[in-house]
Amino acid sequence: MTPAEKAEKLIRHYFDMCNAADRQGLVGCFTEDGVHYFPPGLPGAPWRSAEAIADGWVRCVRTMGSSWTIEKVLAAPDGKEAVIEWTHWKTGIGEILRGDEWYIFSDDITKIREIRAYYAAPVNKAEPENKLYGFDYESRGYHMAPPSPAPEVE
Repeated sequence: MTPAEKAEKLIRHYFDMCNAADRQGLVGCFTEDGVHYFPPGLPGAPWRSAEAIADGWVRCVRTMGSSWTIEKVLAAPDGKEAVIEWTHWKTGIGEILRGDEWYIFSDDITKIREIRAYYAAPVNKAEPENKLYGFDYESRGYHMAPPSPAPEVE
């Protein structure tokens, strides 16, 4: 497996753990001092530590019905960094958010050290889908429905 393939595999495993709301699995994806940065507006951001990141995503699944799909992955040949496009399905509250993330990995590409998230558009609670204006997601092959089964909201 090439370093780039190893990076992509780790990202896909991380998303599987997010969708499963697997706290221990999520903690295992990050260095102990991992950090997840977000655009302005998310209370408590950035999330600092593997535990804080895991708790944040488990809370999102349980309270908003969150699930995620990966749309595109581009990893550096040395596997040290990668960027992805994703969709965050908030089925419990009827919202969809699209965006990108930049990843930095541990030297052996077994853990995520840092994620920097960028939203496709500012979050507008009046819009059911926050996306790039005028971009035809469907014709480009992006997911148009959340992964099945959708998580239950507490």
